[in-house]
Amino acid sequence: MCGIFGVAVKQNAPLTEINIRKLLKTLYLLSESRGKESAGFHAHLPIASKAWTIKGALPASELIKSTQYCTTLDTLLQNTYHPSQPFPNSSFITLAHSRLVTNGRAERAQNNQPVRSNDITMIHNGIIVNVDELWKQFPPHTRQAEVDTEVAAAVLDNFLNKNFDPRIAAQILFSQLKGTASIAWVHAQSDVLNLATNTGDLYYSMLPDDLGVIFASEKHILKQTLDTDECTKTLKISHLEPLQALVFPLSTGGQAELFSSQLDTLISTKVFERLGQPTQQYDIVLDHPIAPSTFIQSANTSLLRYNENNIRQLKRCTCCVLPETFPFITFNDKGVCNYCQGYQPKYKGKSPEQEQKQFLSVIDKYRSKDGLADVLVPFSGGRDSCYGLHLIKREFGLNPITFTYDWGMVTDLARRNIARMCGQLGVQNILVSANIKTKRDNIRKNVTAWLKKPDLGMVPLFMAGDKHFFKIVNDLKRQTGIKLDLWSANPLENTDFKSGFCGVPPDFTKSRVDYLSLGRKLKMAGYYLTRFAINPSYLNSSLLDTSKAFLSYYMEPRRDFFFMFHSLEWNEDKVNTTILNQYDFECSPDSTSTWRIGDGTAPFYNYIYMTAKGFSEFDTFRSNQIREGHISRQEALDHIMVENRPRTDGLIWYLETIGLDFNTTIRRINELDTIGLHQ
Repeated sequence: MCGIFGVAVKQNAPLTEINIRKLLKTLYLLSESRGKESAGFHAHLPIASKAWTIKGALPASELIKSTQYCTTLDTLLQNTYHPSQPFPNSSFITLAHSRLVTNGRAERAQNNQPVRSNDITMIHNGIIVNVDELWKQFPPHTRQAEVDTEVAAAVLDNFLNKNFDPRIAAQILFSQLKGTASIAWVHAQSDVLNLATNTGDLYYSMLPDDLGVIFASEKHILKQTLDTDECTKTLKISHLEPLQALVFPLSTGGQAELFSSQLDTLISTKVFERLGQPTQQYDIVLDHPIAPSTFIQSANTSLLRYNENNIRQLKRCTCCVLPETFPFITFNDKGVCNYCQGYQPKYKGKSPEQEQKQFLSVIDKYRSKDGLADVLVPFSGGRDSCYGLHLIKREFGLNPITFTYDWGMVTDLARRNIARMCGQLGVQNILVSANIKTKRDNIRKNVTAWLKKPDLGMVPLFMAGDKHFFKIVNDLKRQTGIKLDLWSANPLENTDFKSGFCGVPPDFTKSRVDYLSLGRKLKMAGYYLTRFAINPSYLNSSLLDTSKAFLSYYMEPRRDFFFMFHSLEWNEDKVNTTILNQYDFECSPDSTSTWRIGDGTAPFYNYIYMTAKGFSEFDTFRSNQIREGHISRQEALDHIMVENRPRTDGLIWYLETIGLDFNTTIRRINELDTIGLHQ
């Protein structure tokens, strides 16, 4: 889930000192899109037996401005380049990293990358989900950090102590780990750069005569970097396929070797030798001020309210389970609501088999003939995106690249499920990371403004920061050259009540779950403007980002774009069985459902809707299942009475993450109970 990159050169490689500085700077700045919460650098000078590691909880763009980085890079290049010669007179390796925090807090230096375990220094993109099992399996290494990268380095170090062959060590590592791992690493007693991946998230270019290699997590990042310099712009970009690895020895005459990191493949008898003397390691941790905690008391979870008896007393549709508090709801003389009366059957005369056949015939024209990536898949790590990826890769035989937009509310659980799926399917995941701190600050400002004058129509403002994904998908399509993007949004998740609370009536004829007519868009925009006028606290520094988000969501062009489950049959039992049994999908301990468990915002806004009106998204979802004949009304009632209970862990995480006091916030929300639901 991070950006890894680097440069390794041999003696007389056709790169000047200026070239090296320029390449590293460009790689750092471009890779910052993969994560901005910490950054690091490792320089390895085999002939001098010296190595330097710098890391800190700060963005890559700040790291490369630091005195420590500049001094270290100067020292490396002074030891490598002679004033009278344009090209290096000795070899060196640089590894670099721009991190989105997943496992391990960035303020602990041990959790930031590069990570060292004894003689192994490593950078890693991905998430290893069986960390605890690996630590038990490979003693006697002692765990020093929370970050999962450390165990991968420990496994490699363990086997290199027995057999000094990086190829075999890599094969053993990838045979044991679960999740995603694209890694670059060096051994302190070796002059070899090692690259390996189980998802294909590594691209590299070789200098002429194998005199050097430049690598990065994304083809787009590497290409843009190479294009900045005449010395590199003509270099060919190669791709490490899933479960491929590359060893690049710096010794004179040493040749790069591409091999499979699967354990059952044959390895040549090539000999790898240790360097003559121990490498002296210099470690530098950059201080970066961490904002003090704003919390003055622990969460009092007894404040959470859920009165099931009163909720059961609400008048509900006799066909579905929507309650009388639902916006724009009316009932006929038989007690059937207008949402049931206006509901459009999904297949409208066609069978599921006909719909699927037609859908597959449409996407077949995008299928690549040469095995290259042919579809871009937005991937949240939620149940529907996981099931959708399974269909795209396993059932339809397409070659997907997934992308995840992390705007600060993607949970670690979601990231682990992304890693499980991508690792098992051998699929790349491009992570686009926002400025997480800024995004979370924006959420806090808008929630704080909302708490001053609570208004159910304004609740979606809390989620505005994630709406940039439609612009991002178009940017990625241009960068990758992929035309098709397939989305796994489930039409049964339609939540008209969110716009309904803005005074926008339901549209029973709309063709897509995300569609709003022009008139409805204008009506909703007018509602927001009036609320901004009534509550000026919304006019804060988040406003520009929010405006761009809504423009992205409602105005960004959508070409070669399909919601798969508008055509394909969606069955909850089949979805759950597939992801749980085939991919070990991880569920949340505070929810009985597999839905919305990777979305950090859902526990909060659903608690608001439940407290104020006695229903949540689950009521609309279960009602649509009834209308499609998937479940009975009684089954739906049984589900929602459990699923609508407050998700305690999720609420605590959300409020801590955005920096609001749990007790004060929950007390304020509880005041919304004006109809006696939670007394």
